[in-house]
Amino acid sequence: MNNIKKTLVVVMAGGKGERLEPLTRDRTKPAVPFGGIYRIIDFTLSNALNSNFRKIIVLVQYKCNSLNRHLRDGWNFLSPELGEYVETIPPQQRIRDTWYLGTADSVYQNIYSIEKENPAYVIILAGDHVYKMNYAEMLASHIEKNADVTVGAVPVPSELSPLYGIIGVDSSNRITAFQEKPHSNPITKHDNPKMCLASMGIYIFTTSILYETLVADAKNEKSTHDFGRDIVPGLLGKKQLYVYPFTDSKTNGPGYWRDVGTIDAYYMANMDLVSVSPEFNLYEPEWPIYTYRTPAPPPKFVFAQEGPDARRGTALDSLVSQGSIISGGRVERCIISPNVRVNSYSNIFGSILFEGVDVGRRAKIKNAIIDKNVKIPAGMEIGYDLEKDRKRFAVSEGGIVVIAKEQHL
Repeated sequence: MNNIKKTLVVVMAGGKGERLEPLTRDRTKPAVPFGGIYRIIDFTLSNALNSNFRKIIVLVQYKCNSLNRHLRDGWNFLSPELGEYVETIPPQQRIRDTWYLGTADSVYQNIYSIEKENPAYVIILAGDHVYKMNYAEMLASHIEKNADVTVGAVPVPSELSPLYGIIGVDSSNRITAFQEKPHSNPITKHDNPKMCLASMGIYIFTTSILYETLVADAKNEKSTHDFGRDIVPGLLGKKQLYVYPFTDSKTNGPGYWRDVGTIDAYYMANMDLVSVSPEFNLYEPEWPIYTYRTPAPPPKFVFAQEGPDARRGTALDSLVSQGSIISGGRVERCIISPNVRVNSYSNIFGSILFEGVDVGRRAKIKNAIIDKNVKIPAGMEIGYDLEKDRKRFAVSEGGIVVIAKEQHL
């Protein structure tokens, strides 16, 4: 516990999330809604809290109003009197008059805030992944191995290596090589040549090493100032670098971790939640996911008539959030956010509806993501004719139709 109190958590939450357009048109990627009532950043912050870390700074930058408001309203329950906080820090240009030049630069430009806390260890996290992880166990491994840097890692299929930093390790999990998003000849696992070990973008630094490394990197004009491209590869052979394999404590297999950086990845991670036995389970009381709770009444299901023109408000294999009314429509394999209205005879399948969406009578929707406060006209069909949909909406490579926030239809 003393080591936990000596640790500062830094969450990088300034990413543009361009591949998530149009969901990131008005908000940064960590602020994108997920699972009905959450924002993506809630999973990283809840991991920290459930791991007993109470000193957390969040580095914000791009279109951060929505994120700032969410953190203000949903993460204000910690006690400053006890040294607990979730504090947002915008770019302050203390060191140079530029925006953050990379992930490492974002931490470097806030080095004064870290020094003020004087931690022995710093955990650096990304605020745009979905997973449950006990960071205290990773810290214990870092200390036990007397590591200078520990990198969280998960196995991924080798064909996905261009999406990740790929790590080579020896039998003791010491890092021996690092490839940033290799397009050919990725390092594969010794026990499975079809799998690679991918960085999760989670780092634990012994603080003195972090200071030394960031200062040196800032002086390097050839650096892109990124942890994956520059910092970790630059320390190979010079410092003690180890991997912490992320495993599921119940199965001892690889843990559930999703980079929801594309529309299709984001959609699939949401759909994981509605399975009968979900791979990612929100219903574990020992690991709550904290968030801002919309003050709204319980969801309501209206009409249960019989006959040829019957109306029946039903939801199957779906998450339905507070304040929503399923009024004579049918919802199946869907994520329904707060204050959504589904009107009579409409049919929605495999879709994600953000807060305030209103679906008109006899509308048909499948495989779609509909952002906040969109009103779907009566009788409209979405997801049934992708060529037609592409002329008016965004459509992902996987055929997911995305309607932007408050788009007029």
